[in-house]
Amino acid sequence: MLDPLEAENLPGELDPALRDEVAHTTARAVVHTARATEDPEVVARLVRLVEREGLDVVAELWSDAAPATLPGALWRLYALREWVRRDPRTIGLRYRLGVDVAPVHEVVAGVPRPPTPEDLRVLADTVLSGVYAGDLAVALERAAAFGRILATGAAYDADAREAADPESATRMTRGAADLTRTAEELEHAAVLWRAGSLD
Repeated sequence: MLDPLEAENLPGELDPALRDEVAHTTARAVVHTARATEDPEVVARLVRLVEREGLDVVAELWSDAAPATLPGALWRLYALREWVRRDPRTIGLRYRLGVDVAPVHEVVAGVPRPPTPEDLRVLADTVLSGVYAGDLAVALERAAAFGRILATGAAYDADAREAADPESATRMTRGAADLTRTAEELEHAAVLWRAGSLD
């Protein structure tokens, strides 16, 4: 048996309180430093953070953070951007299926119609740029609107596939629900940022 001191010094999972502190500290440092410098190259590097560091590194920093926090909001934005970057075909299909049902969200998201894969990548990059060099609340609202359109498109896609592939349709329906929840979380984060309480 190890004594308590030896057990405490064994490498292992980071203490949850320390993990939370690291998430908040790094998110604040990244956002506030970038917003203070107003250097477009710094913003461009931060937008491409996942390409340079990998999604796993960003996930390790921020994915466990509560949604109504700065690191939680950043994680959701980077994950959405990475999905757009990796699977523009599916994103484009879901967007086209959902956009006619969500005209207000289309205006807020600001994607040309019909969107090309490049238009979708530009939107994802523009949203993240807004976090670092624009109105952060607007960036969060644009991402939320985009997510709501994708959720609607996923629900329509699930309905269309129900008879032929019910298992896939069920997965898509769950995915649509997850996207809707993410959109709600981003909208709430925008409200908190405006109130000066998104930390």
